Amino acid sequence: MNRDFFAILRKLGLGLALAGSIGFGGGFAQAAPTHAIAMYGEPALPPDFVSLPYANPDAPKGGRFVVGENGSYDSMNPFIVKGRAPTGISLYTTETLMGRSLDEPFSLYGILAESVETDPARTYVEFTLREGARFSDGSAVTVEDVLWSFETLGTQGNPRYAPAYQAVAKAEKTGDRKVKFTFNTQNRELPLLLALRPILKKAQWEGRDFSATTMEPPIGSGPYVVDKFEAGRYVSYKKNPDWWGKDLPFYRGMHNFDEIRVEYFGNPDVHFEAFKSGDLGSFRETNPVKWAQNYGFPGVVAGDVVKVEIPHQRPSGIDGFVFNTRKPIFADWRVRQALTDVFNFELINQTINGGAVPRISSYYGNSELAGDVANPAQGKVLALLEPYKADLPPGAIEGAALPVSDGKPANRANLRKANALLEEAGWTVQDGVLKNAQGAPFSFEILLTNGADDYIAAANIYVQALAQVGIQAKLTTVDAAQYTERTNVYDFDMTQQVVALSLSPGTEQLRYFGGPNGAAPGSRNWAGINAPAVDGLIATMLASTDRGDFVAAVQALDRVLTDGRYVIPIWYQNIGRIAHAKQLHFPEKLPIYGDWPGFQPEVWWYQE
Repeated sequence: MNRDFFAILRKLGLGLALAGSIGFGGGFAQAAPTHAIAMYGEPALPPDFVSLPYANPDAPKGGRFVVGENGSYDSMNPFIVKGRAPTGISLYTTETLMGRSLDEPFSLYGILAESVETDPARTYVEFTLREGARFSDGSAVTVEDVLWSFETLGTQGNPRYAPAYQAVAKAEKTGDRKVKFTFNTQNRELPLLLALRPILKKAQWEGRDFSATTMEPPIGSGPYVVDKFEAGRYVSYKKNPDWWGKDLPFYRGMHNFDEIRVEYFGNPDVHFEAFKSGDLGSFRETNPVKWAQNYGFPGVVAGDVVKVEIPHQRPSGIDGFVFNTRKPIFADWRVRQALTDVFNFELINQTINGGAVPRISSYYGNSELAGDVANPAQGKVLALLEPYKADLPPGAIEGAALPVSDGKPANRANLRKANALLEEAGWTVQDGVLKNAQGAPFSFEILLTNGADDYIAAANIYVQALAQVGIQAKLTTVDAAQYTERTNVYDFDMTQQVVALSLSPGTEQLRYFGGPNGAAPGSRNWAGINAPAVDGLIATMLASTDRGDFVAAVQALDRVLTDGRYVIPIWYQNIGRIAHAKQLHFPEKLPIYGDWPGFQPEVWWYQE
């Protein structure tokens, strides 16, 4: 966590020196080692729990799970910025000190660590490792491995690991199997974040550059090891028969397949055809029109392929076309609002989805965390916004709704609004081209990946609409590797971004939206958001000890982000749609997070 963020905390009176004044009565106050930890309240499962509630402890073992991915990969190191790693390598081959129950907003239970200890203020956390924890090569997981992993990830790994590690004032070995981290700032989420860091084998990386790409798989302690692979073509994960954790209650009913194989495709149509032909066992459909029209193939008719819809209670997150506000043409909120008015969502949604999916109305929509952004702020939310009133975007306090069109291509009412805003911002149409006072045309590039068919279709409709107000927009598509390279250094004007958000947002919000992190290569702040209200409200969230105060802070943040007009939001999937071979099964009890994360293939099994 950077010093600018510490300054915000101090300014708000949330430093450790004032810890007693903000009250530590809330949360899961621990005075002794315990089996679990929750962000708020107490974990739902007792120390003697049998399995996670959405896992089948009697699930049969064996069989294989074969799934496809679009794109490619060129590295086996998923923990750094460089390169693109294969799907699942961290999830299947490495483990963390504790694991998340996806039937609770944010509760963790011991995996590599048999217990966790922290004080009511959460100024430190101490983990005790399980005596039998082993890497896949048979060597013990040690405190030294934990300390090295945390430091290496925090200093050389992907930027997402840095904020939590920068908040560590002291990391020390306190026993043969004990490791303790003392924090330099007040953030109640820090013990949980550290508990979710992957633990790697220190000896594997000695004398090597951790930040470089490599095709040598990491040595982890997870249920699978990389068996066979061909870069960009496939990767096969084989169940480790000597996996140390197979009898842990946390894992009971999970990781049931002998093999997980991921096939890569350069074309999404070829990917779907491979599923239809039986080469793949499962396919996740994100387009409701295709779900209704493209699943009449023989496998479905014969009953060999099953279609299921999985409900969920997770936030919508944000998905849409993000403005790079580092670019001068997008620095003015009026311009961003005008381009949002031009975006004819109703027409695009009908064309691509048959109008069957809802639009994202706010960052935390579909959950209690959503701010009522269309109406005036009230109560705690209003009080949290007041200190930033002078710098807030229009609508953050008084409320604002997304533009709605009549669904016709002309979209005349919204185009009139857009024209008025653009003129107010200094842009006028001259000879059919929108130009500024210096005569420079308003032109920009929309960057997308090859194969992103729905987004490409939406962008093409959008480009035509932009031409109606004199804006010259160009759509450029690149392969996945080029896309990663360009977005890592913010080399784009506008692109499509998905930010998935949980029911317990926390420190990761700094990486997504925090101003001090917006310039660091590889951050997820693609929009370049740099707003005191955003940083301040995130700080308030992180210091909240009461769930109600926390929700109010998230709702206030939601209003500031939504009305900042950083993204033109599109749709979200309010259900998951999965087609799968009839031999694949999952439990009747579903987690509150629905079909991801931690659902397929983790709790699925194979049975004839």
